[in-house]
Amino acid sequence: MSAQKIIDHLKELSTKERKKSNEWFFKTGKGEYSEFDQFIGVTVPNIRKVAKKYCRTISDHDLTIIVRNPVHEVRLCGVIILVNKYQSKFSDKKSIYDYYLQNIGYINNWDLVDSSAPHILGDYMLDNKGEVKLLYKLSKSKNLWEKRISIITTLMFIKNNYFDPTLIIGKTLLGDRHDLIHKAIGWTLREIYKRDEQVATRFLRENYTSLPRTTLRYAIEKMDEPDRKMYLQAKF
Repeated sequence: MSAQKIIDHLKELSTKERKKSNEWFFKTGKGEYSEFDQFIGVTVPNIRKVAKKYCRTISDHDLTIIVRNPVHEVRLCGVIILVNKYQSKFSDKKSIYDYYLQNIGYINNWDLVDSSAPHILGDYMLDNKGEVKLLYKLSKSKNLWEKRISIITTLMFIKNNYFDPTLIIGKTLLGDRHDLIHKAIGWTLREIYKRDEQVATRFLRENYTSLPRTTLRYAIEKMDEPDRKMYLQAKF
């Protein structure tokens, strides 16, 4: 059974030291965003190696067991396998896209989102722009991870100089209180700035009074020092 082999393989690669590090890094304390997540202590490079090994042979049934596993590193391995399958030459991209949405509730931490949403949802929506409306719906969700999916997915659009969804979703999320959303908006604005400074700076100026400080700092990271100071001091 591939699912159990993957789980056992990941456990063999786990360490107590890494488990403790992961629990700290992903904020598993009381009231923190990963309070109820479980970790066994595997590094991302090792998870990627396991995903690559089993990607071609795992059945859909076993993949679902992996994607829905309560252990964080096992789920991450599952979504990496899913991305690998999506990016393979002969993949059925529509089926994988649909599968991802059917299991979106298990894409429930920032690294799971960031390593999969742009590569599956973003890539598919580039060729099927009618699907982008789903991101607008997710941006208004009460679920932290669905909101992060909505903005992080647009990184694939940005790479293809398609900025409107990022700007619309970014503005929708400006009032969100979670730091992980503030960082995600800033990250996408920074990527836009690298491709079109005018588009990014217009958004910053028009929405400056609503920008969380973390968002601003991420967004202006690639600016020259004088320009960064100008935006930090609102002297524009």
